Amino acid sequence: MNYKGSCHCGNVAFEAEGELDGAMSCNCSICQRKGSLMWFIPRDHLRLLTTEDDIATYTFNQHVIQHHFCPKCGIHPYGEGVDPEGNRMAAINIRCLEGVDLDSVPVQRFDGRAM
Repeated sequence: MNYKGSCHCGNVAFEAEGELDGAMSCNCSICQRKGSLMWFIPRDHLRLLTTEDDIATYTFNQHVIQHHFCPKCGIHPYGEGVDPEGNRMAAINIRCLEGVDLDSVPVQRFDGRAM
């Protein structure tokens, strides 16, 4: 399935393709503050509808995950990183997807503080 998503003001827009069969809630220091519910897909299943010049990026700790956000409204619609097998991945904040019933998506808890 193909999903459309964006930040609050629409400055950062994208499409994500895949089966939204679950999301992850992480309790690390940044995810807990953002309140994101992350859906992981291969990076090539994410298509930006915005130029990368319109997107800000934040990294911390080991600097392996790029947390992307809108410099205008501050919303964090997605992040990028590499899975343990070395595959490029995108972490889509499902709260930024259009038409998704959040109550219908199973959410798994992840202890990011233990990392």
